[in-house]
Amino acid sequence: VVGLTGGIATGKSSVSNMLKTKGIPVVDADIIARQVVEPGTPALAKITAFFGPEVLQEDGTLDRKKLGSIIFNDEAKRRKLNSIVHPAVRKALLWGVIKQWIGGSKYCIMDVPLLIEGPLWKWVGTVVVVYCSADVQLARLMQRDGSSREDALSRLNSQIPIADKVQYADRVIDNSGSLADLEAHVDLLVQALDRQAGWTWRLTWLLPPWGLCSALVTLGWRTLSRSMKMKIA
Repeated sequence: VVGLTGGIATGKSSVSNMLKTKGIPVVDADIIARQVVEPGTPALAKITAFFGPEVLQEDGTLDRKKLGSIIFNDEAKRRKLNSIVHPAVRKALLWGVIKQWIGGSKYCIMDVPLLIEGPLWKWVGTVVVVYCSADVQLARLMQRDGSSREDALSRLNSQIPIADKVQYADRVIDNSGSLADLEAHVDLLVQALDRQAGWTWRLTWLLPPWGLCSALVTLGWRTLSRSMKMKIA
């Protein structure tokens, strides 16, 4: 399982879309986050019970703008919303990964914006961070959203700096250049992941106990190596 993340306006979504066009299975947390609050879902029922029916639109779907205005300046309500949505998203992410394994995929991409903050990075075999310099990130955000420098900086400052996320990465995709450069980097990533998967992925698919043991060893080593890095730092 490959965890893909980045920062706002670094190009994570572009990388994710490129991987999809190459036939690489992607489990997208943003898509799942919308699916788990669709009408009839347990998460939407819990949200409605706590925040009231005013957070629903006439067609029964969640009024994200209204809900956002409610939790914007209320940390307690924001935590309550997260306690409802995040477990549902994590459960759906896990099921998405399991379905890819059942289907015989040798690896899959788990596209999670908050992979590091989650911290879901502990539960993937490889962390890939899409990176660009802070100056490029700011310029792209201002251009993309048509926002002022002050507003863009405020949004960037509300997140973990991309340079900090890079410290968690096993592989970094530098998206400071052109679209053609990014495509080349993605091609190299796919080649590296294919080599990494090798032929042993077939054992984890054909022999589930082997796969479980392999996963536990991988996750254990990741936790231990990260702990050692933190102590050294």
